[in-house]
Amino acid sequence: MKPLAEEAVEQYLQNKVDLRHRAVAKTVDEVQKIIQRLTNEISNKDSRFQAISNSGIHNENMKVLTPGQFLITVPLLGLSGYKEGQVRHWRYYTTHGAKLLSPVRDPEELQQWLEVEQFSKSLQQWHEADVNIEGDLVPAKILAVFRELVEKAIASHNLTERVSILEGFSPVVHVAVETSDVQVEVELVPTIEIPTCWPRKIKWPRCFKRWPSQEKVQCVKSFGFDLLASSNYHWYLSFARAEHILMQGLDEDGGCRMMCFRVMRQMKEDVWCAGNKPVLTAFHLQMVLFWTCEKYPRSKDWSCFRKGFLRMVRKLHKCVSQHFLKHYFIKGTNLLKYANTNDLDMVAGKLAVFLENPTLPLD
Repeated sequence: MKPLAEEAVEQYLQNKVDLRHRAVAKTVDEVQKIIQRLTNEISNKDSRFQAISNSGIHNENMKVLTPGQFLITVPLLGLSGYKEGQVRHWRYYTTHGAKLLSPVRDPEELQQWLEVEQFSKSLQQWHEADVNIEGDLVPAKILAVFRELVEKAIASHNLTERVSILEGFSPVVHVAVETSDVQVEVELVPTIEIPTCWPRKIKWPRCFKRWPSQEKVQCVKSFGFDLLASSNYHWYLSFARAEHILMQGLDEDGGCRMMCFRVMRQMKEDVWCAGNKPVLTAFHLQMVLFWTCEKYPRSKDWSCFRKGFLRMVRKLHKCVSQHFLKHYFIKGTNLLKYANTNDLDMVAGKLAVFLENPTLPLD
């Protein structure tokens, strides 16, 4: 273990962080090739689902949550010209189409309903009963169609030795993908990409904030958002493209923000929150990074690695200790709301120990 001196940080970057990057890049390449084959077959059988491309570690359809946990969005085709609904109709159904008399629960800030009429252009297939109930596009039905297509594609492409569906309580399709080195759990989520507008209810940026710049804000908003079919009833808002744009050019002023993020992610995976299904993922750390950048917008705030890194770790410790981490774009949403509190407390304890004596493991 060595303190956060420049030499120790460089050694840690070379021995740990760069090694992780190469290993993850290799895994991403293998997983992408397999999922591309799978989604090609699915798209051939049902044109509403688009095959993903194989475009390397920066594929916008893929999120590496941990080295063994990926999220891949599968774009849905045939829906364009999105407009926000004027009236909120909260309707709940069984997957067979029977209307439930009492609501399960109202959508949270990150969720919304979706009617096919909210699109000015829609293929006839989106009006069919396999995905549509009384005009509503129901995630549970879309996921049921998608799961069946995945099962058939695995069998017809002789992928049973490389891909298997993981059973669970969630309607979302999870598959285990065998690569040459590790097994990766991949969450496959049908997604409607809406690159033309920004949701009215998302009041971002907040007033009088110096980060990001106004030019960056306009660029981020121009990439729109996505709607993910990842629950029975509600569509989840996602800002993957916006997050990617914010990460680009993060250190154009010569700062060390990205280095701080990469070292924090490595420490999270190795020391603070290891394991195959950790309570914290790279997505949570990305939110911590954005909030810290907003609070410390000046170039000089990021001229010293030690100061910048410890600021981010203290922010992470505060969020984990309080079991509360705000989504960067949707301030009222707590990303740790459903996290295991015992796991969070264990991570908070490890972070507290680190902050008492900040050192990097170089073994």
